[in-house]
Amino acid sequence: MDSGKPVHRRKPDTPVTGLRTALKSQNIREVSVKGLELSKVIRLLEDPLTAGLKERNLFVLKKLLKRNQIGFLLKELTAIAKILNICADKVKDYPEYVSFLCEALTICRLPFLKEKTSDELNYAPDVMEFLSHIGCLMRVPHDDVRQHIVECVTSFYSGVAPKQLIDGVQPTSPGYRLQLLERSELAQTLLLSTAILENQPAIKLQLLQALQLLSSSSDMNCASMLHARGAETICLHMNEPDPSGQVLFRSSEILWNLLERGSKEEVMAQLSTMECVLSLKEAFFHQLLTDSQHSVVQLRNDLLVITTFIAQNLNAPLIESLFARQLVVLSTFPELKSCSPLVHNVKFTYSNEDLKMKKLLLNLLVIMSRDMAALQLYKEERVMMGLLEIMKPLTTASPKCRSRSHDWSDVQWEELQLQALATLATIAPLMLDEYMSYQGNTYLLLLLDWCVGPDSYFAQGHSFHATGGRGSKKAHLRHSIRVLRSVMSEGEESVNRDFCDQGAINQLLRLLMQMESSPDEDDIVTLEIKSDIQLILSMLCETDMHRKELFGSKGVEMVVHFLRKGSDNFYSGLGHNKLILSTVDCVWSCIVGCSTTEDYFLAKDGAFLLLDLLGTSPRCVHGVVLATLLELCDNLNALSHILSWKDSSGQTAPRLLLRLWREEEEELGVNRNPDGEITDPQGPILNHFQLDDFQVSFPANVPTAAVLEISENVRSKIYSIFCKLGFHELPGLPAKDYVTLSIVRRYLDFKVGEVWDEISRELSLEGVRPISPDEEALKVICKISEDTARSVMVEQRSILKQQQLEDAKEEELMYKQIKSPLKQGEVAAKSWNDYVSRTSNYKILKEVKAQREKISEPSKPNQEDGVIRPAEQFIGSIIAVESTDHPGPAGVKVTLAKISMKTTGQDKGEPTTQNSEHFSAVSVRD
Repeated sequence: MDSGKPVHRRKPDTPVTGLRTALKSQNIREVSVKGLELSKVIRLLEDPLTAGLKERNLFVLKKLLKRNQIGFLLKELTAIAKILNICADKVKDYPEYVSFLCEALTICRLPFLKEKTSDELNYAPDVMEFLSHIGCLMRVPHDDVRQHIVECVTSFYSGVAPKQLIDGVQPTSPGYRLQLLERSELAQTLLLSTAILENQPAIKLQLLQALQLLSSSSDMNCASMLHARGAETICLHMNEPDPSGQVLFRSSEILWNLLERGSKEEVMAQLSTMECVLSLKEAFFHQLLTDSQHSVVQLRNDLLVITTFIAQNLNAPLIESLFARQLVVLSTFPELKSCSPLVHNVKFTYSNEDLKMKKLLLNLLVIMSRDMAALQLYKEERVMMGLLEIMKPLTTASPKCRSRSHDWSDVQWEELQLQALATLATIAPLMLDEYMSYQGNTYLLLLLDWCVGPDSYFAQGHSFHATGGRGSKKAHLRHSIRVLRSVMSEGEESVNRDFCDQGAINQLLRLLMQMESSPDEDDIVTLEIKSDIQLILSMLCETDMHRKELFGSKGVEMVVHFLRKGSDNFYSGLGHNKLILSTVDCVWSCIVGCSTTEDYFLAKDGAFLLLDLLGTSPRCVHGVVLATLLELCDNLNALSHILSWKDSSGQTAPRLLLRLWREEEEELGVNRNPDGEITDPQGPILNHFQLDDFQVSFPANVPTAAVLEISENVRSKIYSIFCKLGFHELPGLPAKDYVTLSIVRRYLDFKVGEVWDEISRELSLEGVRPISPDEEALKVICKISEDTARSVMVEQRSILKQQQLEDAKEEELMYKQIKSPLKQGEVAAKSWNDYVSRTSNYKILKEVKAQREKISEPSKPNQEDGVIRPAEQFIGSIIAVESTDHPGPAGVKVTLAKISMKTTGQDKGEPTTQNSEHFSAVSVRD
């Protein structure tokens, strides 16, 4: 309706969302325009007609940088990289392009920009290529460009914050660029560029810092650097002139990172060249002789650790470069005097860093000892003497050594001694001549005396080798025993004889029992010492009868003591398993073979203890114990001990052996039925491992499966023990054991047939046909083996059938025993019922009386024989009445007395006798 007022058309408001959409589309158009401009810029720079227009080109490039102040778009990185490469090539003729490169590298520090979330994945190859191109810009011969490149790479790890962004673009995620950097060739390119910076120490130092950052942050960067032989490159350039003194430090840190995060083998191989070894040698001795500042000696020790890694490569020219000889001289300083000028110039302050260097040198001796040429160096430089001097206890050390040891603190001297002992354990077996010439056995025995001596010594126990020895001499004792074990294990008779001639056997036995009597609980260190002592005794006595006699009764008592402990703690994880095995080995090596010690061992119930151990120990110990028992069975006195043994459940030794046989066959997968009978007469003792090798032909110098099986399980040992004990009249065997025993008795026959069957099968696999007599002989032998198995099967069936009959008889007897009390109860009940009937019914009582008189009538005396016997009358009196548990009259026990009286018709001249006697205890019955 018209009201007469003017009507104005209202202009609609522009929505905010519409404005943003318009701005976004505008930005997108600008970006696309810039993309189009990048192609024009590249054409402008490459076109021969416009390439020489320097001012115009620089104007366009500055305009390009101005439009990308907030960062480069991911989709433009390929074009930007191409522009940077073109400008880098122009720098040689037009230095004005340097400023553009520097400004562009400054923008590269900012995060890259993306329009879509999917751009990160779509343009990932472009980003990797762009980062690689940044490294290639190091070819530009200008300090500013190279410095900007290094700063740009370093900024990737510092996280430069993005500038204010426009709508439509977002910065990439923080770790995106670093992940792609690892997959690019930037680290490899920067590494190779170190060779062109010899005359630019400042930039080189910055580049090394960047490489250190790259190598410490990523394993892939380390792999890329090693692919370009980065370890070798860094090592060769670390001794170049450096006013700051930081190049060597940065280089060593890079090498450390490559060792830790890269392939250690690859690093060792690259550093094992003569040039690298000489470079390390120069750097090490420069640090050793110049200054004693903390940072310098730390760097010196780091270089020594790197040298230790190189020494693990046997092809490293440490000896050829004379580096090894100089290190060996240092390892014996200051314990031994040397004419080498190197030693005179060394600044030794006895600090903790010097102690670390000393320990590293001793460790280096161990690593280099694998090379025979290094052992010759050790002889020439008297390494053995230096080690023995270090390991001397201060109470027995020479005054010169004691005075030098005072320069070290007590903690340092303890660490040094233990390190020397650990080194000696490796080197002494390799240098037995030097060991004997310097009386190594005497040194170690004196050290053992000191370890168990009464003098007070409080060990600090801070070092690795002092584990478990804090507050005692246990760590020294542990490593001393280790040295003796390693030396005696070589089996050199002259060394062992010298050791025993000094009373070592009795000393070790005394030491072992002294440790055993200690109130301290067994820990891992104590158990290791005990087991090592037993191993040393075993190695000394194994082949020498005189030493077994020296082992004597004290040794037997020691072994018996440890056998009594049993195997309860076998899986404790502390070393009880090793102690049990070393104890059994001690029996085998030190007792078996000497009649006097064997008899004493048997008298101390040693055979019983071995059988106890066999019955309770895990399966892995059975082989050793059975072998020891088998050797002990050569003593005739041992057989009676074995046959008389019984465990707590009454199980005898033959029964235990047969049980182990069945368990072994079950483990091997031998075919048996539930009763233990043979099921396959063609393979009565075959296990599943041999069945797997049926179609395999072994070479002539390789033992077959049938032969290997003898040594790999305990069946052969059990069979051999039964051959000693006999197969008959064995106590305490049920039918199931006799079934197993029938197999054991024929084990050798089965094994011979098994070997012949293998021979026949291998000939068939190799296509060899024996001559007719041999072929027939093979068939006969295999047939005999099968027939033997079948006869054993028949014997097993008869044993089981006999057992079934015996079980049936026992069952019948058991039922009879069950029925007998029931029958007796029925008879007693019937008797009681009869008694009740007689006492309660007079008629029944008269019938019973008449029946009794009728029965007793034939027994009355006959009056016709003419003999009249006077009648005797008895007067009975009740003496006692007792009650029992039986019901009725049977439960009343009455004691009577009787008196015989003369009748009137007796002769008066005969005195009247009065015999009074007690009846035996009777119960009132019917």
